Parts: sequence; C-alpha cells; structure tokens
Amino acid sequence: MRRLVLVVLPVVLAMLVPGVASAAPPKYVALGDSAASGPLIPLPDLTMPGCFRSTANYPKLAAKQLGLALTDVTCSGADTGDMFAPQETDLGTAPPQLDALTADTSVVTLQIGGNDAGLVGLAESCLNLWPEWLSGSSCADEYTAGGRDVYGERVAGVRQKVDAVLAAIHQRAPAAEVFVLGYTTYLPHNGCYPRVQVWPRDANYVQAKIDQLNQVLADAAAAGGASYVDIRTPGIGKDVCKSASVRWTEPFIPENVAAPLHPNATGMRGMATVVAAALAS
Repeated sequence: MRRLVLVVLPVVLAMLVPGVASAAPPKYVALGDSAASGPLIPLPDLTMPGCFRSTANYPKLAAKQLGLALTDVTCSGADTGDMFAPQETDLGTAPPQLDALTADTSVVTLQIGGNDAGLVGLAESCLNLWPEWLSGSSCADEYTAGGRDVYGERVAGVRQKVDAVLAAIHQRAPAAEVFVLGYTTYLPHNGCYPRVQVWPRDANYVQAKIDQLNQVLADAAAAGGASYVDIRTPGIGKDVCKSASVRWTEPFIPENVAAPLHPNATGMRGMATVVAAALAS
C-alpha cells in the first residue's frame, strides 16, 4: 500500500498544484514566402486563405515532430516588406508577419528573399518551347549582356532587407533561436531540356542565382545572430527533372498536387526532416 501511495502522489500533485504540471511547449513562429507555405499541397490551412498555406508544409510537420506550439504566418507571394506591413492577397489582407512574434517566442524560422529577387519571374522568363538550334534567345545571355548581371544585382540587394528583418525579429523576440532557411535545388547542371523547357545554359543561370541567394541568406544569418539551414544540399538529386515520386519541387507543369516551381508534399516532408534536425540541435 505504501508503494502505491508513493507512485500515485506525484500524479495527484501534478494535477492539483500549479507549476508541478508539465511546462507548456515552446512557442515556434514560422515566417516566410510560398517556399514555406506550400501552396496547393493538400490540405489547405484556411486560417488565412489568401496565403495558400498547407496543413502539410514543413513548419507544421517539424512542429509536430518536435512538440512545438506553432504559429504559422508564412504566406505565398510574401517578400521582406510583408514582414513589416500588411500583405494584400486575392482573398484578404494578411497582417504583418512580424506581428506574430512575442517576448516568449522560443523558435523562429525565416525563409524569404526569393520574391524580392524575382526568381520565379526569372524562371518563367527562361521557359523556351523551341530548341536552341531552331530559334529563340537565351535568358542567361539577355540578363548578362554588356557585362552586367541583372538578376545577380537583384539578389545582392536582398542582403540589407534580410538584415533588417533579422534585427526586427531579435527586437520582438529577444529570447528566440532564429533559423534562416535557404532554398532547395531546383535544377540540375544543364537542366533536362526538353522535359523541363529551359535550355542548358539558362538552367545553370537560374540555379546559380538561387545559389547566390542562398549565400546571401547564409551571410545574413551569420552576421545577424541566426543559424543558417542548408536546404540546397539535401535537395540535390530531387530537382524538377526527377520523377514525380522523387522530386521535391514541381516543374512548369506539375504532376503532383502543388504549385508550379514550388515544393510538393514529398519536398515538404524532406525539408521538415532537415528543419527539425536543425531546431533540435
């Protein structure tokens, strides 16, 4: 009988005495654009329909793996300006993403910059239905004519914007561990024309600008008191040229239920594994 009392007593105390019960899970806030929100991946998160957030995006999957209390404010179409100001969507106005942060936020992930640099527009402008030998022009040649790298300059300009976002995160959530995520591998070397309709040198240019942005984000994280999470390396061999069951990102014409040039459900699961490992460390 005495042994039974000793076993049951702590359970009763945990139920009745404030502070004895298990602590609340750490608060995790996810900030970012459509690479984080997961547009069109089933099932939709309807808390802010215009953001096209998925219930199966990596913030939700990682939070579930780690037992974190998640506030997911990622939003398709977001850029660094939408961290500070309301974002107009086709289905309503999303509040500034930084408003989700509080003094007791423990973990923050940030994936942003692709829309500031215009990288989806770059990829779309490199779509070429005609083979090189027939006709058409190279987007890489166009954007680097005269010794100037148009998209290289745009990517470089993202740095000071991300610096400002990181400073604001630390101000609003001073106790939080902050993780800056890069973007995954979208195209292999030389692409896979005509299966994905981007000429080889254009595929290399597009991926080079994504890689440049990843370096900008890594440098900003290092200077801004955050940890950088490499998504590009785990995504090698899982680009848009791979089969529908393997790839993390969909091509111009998706086979999986996901937005073109965006992560699919497989990609989100893979990214969630990477993110959860980084957060747990």
